[in-house]
Amino acid sequence: MNVKITGSGSSIPQQIQNNSGFSQNSFYDAEGNPISNPNEEIIEKFKAITGIEQRRYIKNDETVIDIAIVASNRAIEDAKVDPETLDYIIVAHNVGDIALNSNQVNTLPCLAAKIKAGLRIKNPNCVAYDILFGCPGWVEGVIQAKAFIKAGMAKKCLVIGADTLSRVLDQTDRDSMIYADGAGATVIEESQEEGGILSHKTVTYTFDGEADYIFYGPSNQSGQGTKYIKMHGRKVYEFALSHVPSAIQHCLDASGESIDNVKKIFIHQANLKMDDAIIKRLYRLYKKPMPEGVLPMNIQEFGNSSVATVPTLFDLIRKENYKGHELHKGDLILFASVGAGMNINAITYRI
Repeated sequence: MNVKITGSGSSIPQQIQNNSGFSQNSFYDAEGNPISNPNEEIIEKFKAITGIEQRRYIKNDETVIDIAIVASNRAIEDAKVDPETLDYIIVAHNVGDIALNSNQVNTLPCLAAKIKAGLRIKNPNCVAYDILFGCPGWVEGVIQAKAFIKAGMAKKCLVIGADTLSRVLDQTDRDSMIYADGAGATVIEESQEEGGILSHKTVTYTFDGEADYIFYGPSNQSGQGTKYIKMHGRKVYEFALSHVPSAIQHCLDASGESIDNVKKIFIHQANLKMDDAIIKRLYRLYKKPMPEGVLPMNIQEFGNSSVATVPTLFDLIRKENYKGHELHKGDLILFASVGAGMNINAITYRI
């Protein structure tokens, strides 16, 4: 028995925020000092480092539940399954269900329960729960779904990655330009077909202060009051380059497959420059150059939507050949992510 993705769906918000939308912001550094550089210079440097030109935000009257339900319905329809036959709904997120201007994380009840209700699933044996695992949450949800299926505890699971980071942005922080909203979903099933999940690897680093690299903190301007999403960008960058390539290598080696056969690597869309450097280092571990076209990216137009980046990009390429990238039956691919915790995970998968 193998475990495969039989359906995928995504919901990309229609509200576009271009980089120019930040031109009137007043930016402060982490110590609360105004940044004297002109905003045009700040934005241009930001684009050069991250690759982001625009990002997507949900509408004022929407929440993360709305876009998660859309993505889920598309995945269920794509898989051609009866939602009443789902055994688990696993929802990865980081900031809960936040109404506009509330800035209060709402996780009661959990997002998975709200999404199940929105999908109108009656079956009480369909268990719905959330996982908080940083940006690697969707990948970890797929790993958990595989474990349930292999253990005989499930046959079908719906795994969702959804976040609305636009609701927790400190507009005085330059890092606020990175974040975006989005939702991606996949149906994971037992299958008699060849392929599916071949191996996986997960690690958590906390001993040397890594747990504090991405966190909730006060506004750069006031240094107190309401908490917003924050990160020590340089530390995150250096951590990712130092640890992510080896984690992916361990995952791939465990599958018994050769890196020469990898067609695509779906890595968390955190930072274009960082992701490119990570994958180049991965290939360097095998003493090989990174092949052209192995690393699809959508951060340029969608920004960093946390847990949603990997399933969203996978869905776009799987269905639309996004930016000329294609997937074919039998292709060997990798999923990988890094984020708050600090957590890293990877999956070797054959289409």
